[in-house]
Amino acid sequence: MTTILAPKYRRGDIHLFDADGAGFVYLASAGAIFALDEGAASVMAILGERQMAYGEMVAALVEKGYSRADAEDLIRELRAVRGIVSDEIREAPLAPPAPPEDYPLQALVLNVTNQCNLACTYCYEFGADKIATPAGKPKYMTLETARTSVDFLLKSSGEREVPHITFFGGETLMNFKLLRDVVIYANEAAAAVGKRMTYSLTTNATLLTDEIIQFLSDQAIGVTVSMDGPPDLQDKRRVYKSGKGSYAVMEPRLRKLIAGHKTRAITARVTLTEGVTDVIRIFRHLKDDLGFHEVGFAPVTDSGEQAYTLDADGMDTVVSAFHELAAEWLSFALRGEMHGFSNVSETISELIQGTNKSHPCGAGLGLVGVSPSGDLSPCHRFTDADTHVLGHVTTGLDKEKRTDFLTRGHVGAKYECASCWARPLCAGGCHHEAFVRYGDTGHANLHYCDWIREWTEACLKIYGTVAQRNPEFLERFAARKGLS
Repeated sequence: MTTILAPKYRRGDIHLFDADGAGFVYLASAGAIFALDEGAASVMAILGERQMAYGEMVAALVEKGYSRADAEDLIRELRAVRGIVSDEIREAPLAPPAPPEDYPLQALVLNVTNQCNLACTYCYEFGADKIATPAGKPKYMTLETARTSVDFLLKSSGEREVPHITFFGGETLMNFKLLRDVVIYANEAAAAVGKRMTYSLTTNATLLTDEIIQFLSDQAIGVTVSMDGPPDLQDKRRVYKSGKGSYAVMEPRLRKLIAGHKTRAITARVTLTEGVTDVIRIFRHLKDDLGFHEVGFAPVTDSGEQAYTLDADGMDTVVSAFHELAAEWLSFALRGEMHGFSNVSETISELIQGTNKSHPCGAGLGLVGVSPSGDLSPCHRFTDADTHVLGHVTTGLDKEKRTDFLTRGHVGAKYECASCWARPLCAGGCHHEAFVRYGDTGHANLHYCDWIREWTEACLKIYGTVAQRNPEFLERFAARKGLS
């Protein structure tokens, strides 16, 4: 006779957290957040001590005052409806499904030039971490290539009604004439097929003119400015080839941009490096003194061996400041006000949407980069990298290469991610950084795992607190971000 052992139950694929005195659960398998009522909290407490058979769980809840019927209903709901509890045998491990062969594109990143008028010492495009040498390749995209890129996007976007183009470089505005002509062409081409094109660009702001600012405003082109703070920090690494700092050139142009661009908010992106870690001072200058709508920060992405790399002390300084600004973000939200620290805003946006990523970003999936030559790559960071070409705008995406990239980059292909509760928002981290550090675009960015979990926990607590004390703010925040 075969003895069949009754299954035992455990907590599911979850992360528990408290916010404003209330208990919450983050369900990693779904990217969903639930407030724990008294009954669910009781089950979590019981299963926190040990795994239990069904009968034991029911008995434990009865001891806490539940009727047997209510206890059974509660367990059934948590297991079957929410998956917050599960039997002892874990679900099958994550495994990457076959990537969709004809997944429609949402966006193109047009690298309209690989040239730049600055020589920022940490730049992945020109620095020691560049993964390819574009020798013999065109320095500037031609109008023919740009128009073909637009046609490729419209054809490849399927039923998407509002595809998007991001203009990038090098320094994008070094090829402004092309950018202007492309926007005019794309507007007409999109309208001809019943679609509407939207635009954004990244710039160092040193080449802005009144004419350019007016055009950006007229066409509602979103602008992100790469800037590292007040003069002493901006000029530490964001310099011209002569070594001269760039702040004095860009500052008056920035003020004109922020004042003159009437249709889209202007954001700043800060790269944090060794010696450029005063996050609070940088935020105050960019947000309060210059008037950026939002400011986001990114620790430098490199191989970990460069002189500008953040060491442990530098990263600790950054993390501490991030938490200080996060506390400010929360205080503003509880008063019903927007703050402007985009590192929190972006995570809260993802939590509101219930984001559950299969891949770290849209690279190679809903987004591809286009080099000046017309080569297609997973994103702008792989532009002109011959070993990462996924096709050409004249011939389309190479399905085999795209499938290989997406299969290796799927969160289910990253063993270390399978047991990580933060994977819905991370999915293993940046493909480019993975390649630079580990030689494989599909490798998990293990050096950032602890930081990602710590930051996600902080944002979950912010979300939970606002949900408890000012839920109307989350509704307005979602509407403002176009999430509802």
